[in-house]
Amino acid sequence: MISVKEINTEDTYPIRLEELRKNMSLPFEFDGDFDQETFHLGLFYEGQLVSVVSFMKTKHHLLNGEQYQLRGMATKEKFQGKGFGKILVEKSEAILIDKNINFVWCNAREIALDFYKKIGFNIIGNSFETEQIGKHNTMFKKLI
Repeated sequence: MISVKEINTEDTYPIRLEELRKNMSLPFEFDGDFDQETFHLGLFYEGQLVSVVSFMKTKHHLLNGEQYQLRGMATKEKFQGKGFGKILVEKSEAILIDKNINFVWCNAREIALDFYKKIGFNIIGNSFETEQIGKHNTMFKKLI
């Protein structure tokens, strides 16, 4: 059984640390984690939290309108490839549309570009390097 619900900031940390920051000195706590308009979603599979994502109200200079940034999306390794990330994004999009948000955007790792493209995101701007992680592209999706 799969369920998606809003979770506390701290609930995201173990999965972020293991899947996004393993063997890195980068922080797994993000600026904006505790902002009033930030929200975090977790996907539970058979009662276990296996996938997380965070959304922070912030603007990208290449987009106009109300925006949220998707950050820290991660799924435990043994649960990857099961469509859990797509489920989380679909649930978040419904929440963001209810908030009258025009765009959701993210800084996607190179290995995640195809995932985001498949769920309707487009690249904007030039690629860039992030220390210890590698090549990224900013991607966005128009919601309303």
